[in-house]
Amino acid sequence: MTTQDTAAAREAVAQQCPPVSTEAIWRVPVTVCRITRFLGERTAGALLERAIASTGELLRPSLIGDRELAPEVRRSRSYQDFAAPELIAAVEEVREAVEHTLGVSCQYAEPSYGLNVHNDGDFYRAHQDSSAEYSPRRLLTFVYYLHRTPRPFTGGELRVFDAALPLYAATTGDWERHTWRDWEPEHDSIVFFRPTAWHEVRPVGCPSGRHEDSRFAVNGWLCVPDPADRGGDVNP
Repeated sequence: MTTQDTAAAREAVAQQCPPVSTEAIWRVPVTVCRITRFLGERTAGALLERAIASTGELLRPSLIGDRELAPEVRRSRSYQDFAAPELIAAVEEVREAVEHTLGVSCQYAEPSYGLNVHNDGDFYRAHQDSSAEYSPRRLLTFVYYLHRTPRPFTGGELRVFDAALPLYAATTGDWERHTWRDWEPEHDSIVFFRPTAWHEVRPVGCPSGRHEDSRFAVNGWLCVPDPADRGGDVNP
């Protein structure tokens, strides 16, 4: 077959086949790094007991954007001053590997974190941890899970939505049309992902309603240092 014949054949095929639909959606799975048995039985157990001991006035209704109470969007309790230095040290140990996997640099980032407690009926609707308007200094999200064994609650999965991009547009599209993957809130496991990813906490069922039977999670971020704290210089 000559070059001319080949070109003619391709043109004939192109005329027979319809073009790709202008409504086509390009879907890309969001990368999540998950590490199990992260701190080990003894350290995880001590951290769980510390979380269980966080009761009463220490726990406040969780807010949206750290300022708005919206129980139709988010229902849980939070303790922003929860101390978990052993967890932050472990996060630093795996930071470079996580950076490589997620394609993000957090070399000079500073941690920010708190305890979140979900009990019967609690949830957090789909949201982002960072955007151009909200908390743009956040570079990396991490969530570390704690609970009694056997697991005294159901649900509470972390649902991470795949990125969806209209094939013929430069916008991200509507996240509600995305596919997703659910990640189990397994005791002593941690997940890392980019804070711009859409994600949610699935509703929790906890028949006993007891605080100690809750789904405990240390939610945190590695953030660009605030220039105001360094005189405008983000480097050490």
